[in-house]
Amino acid sequence: MAKKMKTHEEKFRPLKFPKDHQKHNHAIEWWYFNGNLKAKNNKTFSYMHCLFSAKPKKIKIPILSQVPLDTLFFSHYLLSDNKKRMKSKISPLCLMNKNSFQKPRLFAQYDNSCLIEECGFGKYRVINDFVDLKMEEKKPVLLLNKKGFIDIKAKTTYYYSLPRLKTTGIVKQNNRWTEVEGISWMDHQWAQAPVVDEDQWTWFSIQLKDKNDLVVISYGHKIKTLHSSLSTPEREVQTSDKVDIRPKKMFYKSPKTKTSYPLEYDIEIKDFDLKLNVKPMKKDQEIIFGPINYWEGSIKVKGTLRGEKTEGLGFMEILPQIKDKNLIKIILKEYKNNSIIGHVKELSNLSAKSIYFLIDKLNKD
Repeated sequence: MAKKMKTHEEKFRPLKFPKDHQKHNHAIEWWYFNGNLKAKNNKTFSYMHCLFSAKPKKIKIPILSQVPLDTLFFSHYLLSDNKKRMKSKISPLCLMNKNSFQKPRLFAQYDNSCLIEECGFGKYRVINDFVDLKMEEKKPVLLLNKKGFIDIKAKTTYYYSLPRLKTTGIVKQNNRWTEVEGISWMDHQWAQAPVVDEDQWTWFSIQLKDKNDLVVISYGHKIKTLHSSLSTPEREVQTSDKVDIRPKKMFYKSPKTKTSYPLEYDIEIKDFDLKLNVKPMKKDQEIIFGPINYWEGSIKVKGTLRGEKTEGLGFMEILPQIKDKNLIKIILKEYKNNSIIGHVKELSNLSAKSIYFLIDKLNKD
């Protein structure tokens, strides 16, 4: 008999766009972009940019759950050359422009240097310290599970993707801006659930050269949820819960957290007649973000689809289950070293009380 699990769930309502690109009144929400880019000299880059919105009293994340604000925003973004260098910036508390989420289309400007904007129908722009990118939809919205709503047993969540965004712009490396072009992916997800023990996952966004694009998810550790949603070249959506994700022998062991991340996988989805092998472009891409640590980076993909050879690129995110209690201390120390205190002091719209609390909490930890 299958185990039963308490589910934090809500009643589904159909999604409408562009309205649902905007912010929702939920416990946790994020807008996530990633992409693989190439310069004229054939150098490759990969990037990720994510803005989070959270209600501290509902999400129950250490440190954040005590912040005396109804809603707070935090962000993380990175740029990698896929070989030696990866730059990452964490903004633990973002200073939002007063016009954010007040326009007819998605608009979020924060920390003076960051922007996520829907510039017109199917057109987007992402700006941070490392990138300035313009994007255009080449496929319609991919609603996960065909509804944009999925039950992952511990909770329910709204979830859709923009699976193929033609991208042009510039990236900054060694204090120089370089013109690039490529393909990006966007995820937007929101839920009324707090952070729970089941929050452990391996996630892939995959863009194949034959214009098949798919998201693949393994969520949970006591009871796993496996799912994939595929957007075909004809813009049809196929879904499957019969997903086999097998880790191989390639690992990255973090010198900071000692976490060992499996980085190569074989993925088989019989409903799609699909077999893929995925490997990272660069191994050492661990991110330490507040009370969690995870691996985030670009992947190269090869395999077969419907009996034909295929290949492509994508992104992978691995959030492990934290088993070692001492790891929390390591992560908090790293978070403190990433200038959280200095960053908080810059946010003039926060109350002195909240600034004092965060500094005091970090000093104690």
